[in-house]
Amino acid sequence: MKDIAIFTLTSALHDEIAVAHATCEFLGSLHIDHELHDDFQDYGKAPLSLIYVRTGGTEGVFKSLLPQIQRQATHPIYLLTSGKSNSLAASMEILSFLRQQGIRGEIIHGSSHFVSQRIALLTQVSKAKQKLSGNLLGIIGSPSDWLISSHANKCAIEQKIGIKLVDIAIKEVLDVFNIIQLDDCKLQISPSSITNATVTSSLPNAIRIYHALQHIVRQHGLSGFTIRCFDLLTAIHNTGCLALAQLNSEGIIAGCEGDIPAALTMLIAQSLIGVTGFQANPSEIDPENGTITLAHCTIPLNMVSQYELDTHYESGIGVGIRGFMPTGPVTLFKASGDLSRHFVAEGQLLRNESKPDLCRTQQIIQLNDASQTNYFLTNPIGNHHIVLPGHNGQLLQQFMNTLS
Repeated sequence: MKDIAIFTLTSALHDEIAVAHATCEFLGSLHIDHELHDDFQDYGKAPLSLIYVRTGGTEGVFKSLLPQIQRQATHPIYLLTSGKSNSLAASMEILSFLRQQGIRGEIIHGSSHFVSQRIALLTQVSKAKQKLSGNLLGIIGSPSDWLISSHANKCAIEQKIGIKLVDIAIKEVLDVFNIIQLDDCKLQISPSSITNATVTSSLPNAIRIYHALQHIVRQHGLSGFTIRCFDLLTAIHNTGCLALAQLNSEGIIAGCEGDIPAALTMLIAQSLIGVTGFQANPSEIDPENGTITLAHCTIPLNMVSQYELDTHYESGIGVGIRGFMPTGPVTLFKASGDLSRHFVAEGQLLRNESKPDLCRTQQIIQLNDASQTNYFLTNPIGNHHIVLPGHNGQLLQQFMNTLS
């Protein structure tokens, strides 16, 4: 089945030959790979299903089909129209009816370029939602004690995007860690990236943590996890930063501090753009010029042009990552733990820094809209936010809009 399925809605009063000709002309101008259906039996099976309102006089037909449409799909109802044969007027009547019923919908109408771009965006979003459904996200230990707002509504998350949260005791990680032999640990690390003797001595056990978490992921069938990582400092006298950086670069979501909304945000981002993102917290904000300093001791290794291994900032032990991400366009993203709120902002990574009084990876980001700094100071969604390469605001915004 193709990614885009188009289901036609036509009044019997209109000349079929003329309508068929207009359909061929209109859909041909969009240059999209699609399947065309004249009944609704397979509605909702493709990643993106569109209802092509070809003519006016179709409002009653749509109303009779609505129960079937609702049974077969959960995403918003998208009404595609060329505007010919009173089809736009019919689409507006249908959309107004949907709104009265509390059902989300949208009319896709405009130039061929606009319509094809809109369909491409909606296809990306629909494919991402399909990819997320059925994923398991592990919660290893509870959120860190200081994350008093960073919890999650399991039911809302599963209902809205099909992700299940799985509670896992941190003891499972420690048990696996204790049976892993150093000789079995493999992870390619450049000697030139090591900055001091403490890192050299800590590296073997940091790699053991990586293998232990890798085992937990396989054992539970996880797409990712977030871990109460500060517990490792006392239990193992080491940190999970290197393990998280490596797992994220392998496409396995690995979040810090048991922050469930942050890990959820990373999983959504990965489904849309293929990158897990960098979980970091703002340490300084300049509301006047729109710059933000973000820092943390881990960043996915596939997001950086180079990196150094230093100690974990707060504890001064273990292995932390000082990553240098290429400067240029970035997007900040965060979703709440019940998916009812989100924040998206595009900007520029101006530079990476290496100050001794911050977590090891430090980024200075200039927001395109300086007024968006107001969000951080008046209505933030927790402290951690996800930094993503490139400008992906429209795509992330569209995804979250389909959940509201």
